[in-house]
Amino acid sequence: MSAHENMEHAEHAQHASHSGSKRIGLMIAVLAALLAFSETLGKNAQTTAITENVTANDLWAFFQAKTIRMTVLNTAAEQLQIAADRASDAATKERLGKKIDEWKALVARYDDEASSNEGRKQLMERARKAESNRELSLSRYHNYEYASAAFQLGIVLASAEVVTEMALLGWLSAIVGVAGAVLTGLGLWAPDALHALMSGGGH
Repeated sequence: MSAHENMEHAEHAQHASHSGSKRIGLMIAVLAALLAFSETLGKNAQTTAITENVTANDLWAFFQAKTIRMTVLNTAAEQLQIAADRASDAATKERLGKKIDEWKALVARYDDEASSNEGRKQLMERARKAESNRELSLSRYHNYEYASAAFQLGIVLASAEVVTEMALLGWLSAIVGVAGAVLTGLGLWAPDALHALMSGGGH
């Protein structure tokens, strides 16, 4: 082989090496950007889950307080009804009857008060909605966590290709990166899909 041919082979090898480094560098940059995106989404989902959990707990506490008030008023109304039934004076019966009706109306308002959205019925619906939102946010968070782990692994594999020059590591990095992108997409648009798939596989 002539010196000229050797020079050409060397130039081709250098060009290929340079192109490969650029490709790996670009892949690492893309994976790093996706990692930052998934981690931001994960933190937002985690914050939302915590907020919805606090909201649900507060609403259930309010619900319990309303239930206790209703029980106390119902008991008092029943006792007052006994006293009214035993009363011989018509004026006393009327006065006690009005108080009983007042307490019963208050009990009904505690149970269902659409105007303020703070009756027991409304509080239960709001608490369950908050719990549903919490579970949805947790599902999103888990998807984003898995995606972040995939992107981190992809970056490690791509970096290892630079050192070892093993093309297989680059392919594995790309595959893992695609898996991370899929998990991020699931977190955004179908957060329960992964859980349903894993649950189905466990039966």
